[in-house]
Amino acid sequence: MASARTPHEMLARLVGFDTVVGRPNLSLIEAVADWFDGHGISCRILVGPEGDRANLFATIGDATRAGYILSGHVDVVPSEEPGWQADPFILRQTGDRLIGRGACDMKGFVAAVLAAAPDLAAMAPATPIHIALSYDEEAGCKGVPHMIARLPELCAAPLGCIVGEPTGLVPVLAHKGKAALRLRATGVAGHSSRPDLGRNAIHALLPALVAAEAQARDLQARGPQDDRFAPPWSSLQVGTVTGGQALNIIPDRAEAEIEARAIAGTDPGSLLAPVLAAADKSGVDTEWLSSYPPLALNAAHPLAALISEVSGHGATAAVSFGTEAGLYQQAGVPAIICGPGDIARAHRPEEYLTLPELGACHDMILALGRACTG
Repeated sequence: MASARTPHEMLARLVGFDTVVGRPNLSLIEAVADWFDGHGISCRILVGPEGDRANLFATIGDATRAGYILSGHVDVVPSEEPGWQADPFILRQTGDRLIGRGACDMKGFVAAVLAAAPDLAAMAPATPIHIALSYDEEAGCKGVPHMIARLPELCAAPLGCIVGEPTGLVPVLAHKGKAALRLRATGVAGHSSRPDLGRNAIHALLPALVAAEAQARDLQARGPQDDRFAPPWSSLQVGTVTGGQALNIIPDRAEAEIEARAIAGTDPGSLLAPVLAAADKSGVDTEWLSSYPPLALNAAHPLAALISEVSGHGATAAVSFGTEAGLYQQAGVPAIICGPGDIARAHRPEEYLTLPELGACHDMILALGRACTG
């Protein structure tokens, strides 16, 4: 990390760390901490309850004054898709494309921020700039709440947070929230010719699955709508169903995973209430997998104007994917989404960020530094 100077070099270093969601990330976090230490930038490693993963919080400027957070996650989704043309964890360049797992989502933003950090420190901004790196965002924003809970000991109440998910550097004011639930049914195995002697775990799931499908239809037909989103309604779907061993064996176990995505103003967990009720009535166990709230920043908020100015783009109303921004907002920190690249490239083989996109993000970070210095 110490030898990285440009955003391109920094991105190559970051991609080289295999920080797949749910796995240890301390090697990356410690390398970033060393980078900050080498430039005289104060930082804290905040180890999560898992013990092998950590968030990191750094401050450029006076932490006792209100400032802005630049927020990014350093975990990535797995890279098992067959479409990769080379090792996903070695950044390679083809034309102006920088290809590697996490290049777009969202180590590109993190690389631009880290590469800009020495210049930001040299500016000595009167309004501090904080850098917040989180883990396990791809598992439903599981890491960042531990860091947000410690913000009062890390800095003065922030003026705002910029979450650098890929938006083409267009500031985004709102996103949907999400809640995910696992259902688990236990039955009694036996020969399928004698269902009276067993208990079918898959059948036990059916009332909850039917309730999920009915709730999805009801949300589309009669639920509140917000035209900023696509689709404009809150949604719900059964994502996975597993169970059984063979056609002629009564299944003794079955599981399903269900997610709800909520428009702004709606609690995503509440959308799963009919599923929970049906599961309880059927004796099916339930487990919350993750939950994060929607984001909704008023277009007239000063943060929207600031990020529009430094990015060079007017704000757009909303996106349907979720981010950590809603959690910052829930904690009282105004938040906006603005980062390089296109979300359509995320979670796909040959994921990439272009050199111009990376450079433009670096320029945006420096422009924010200048705005905080004046």
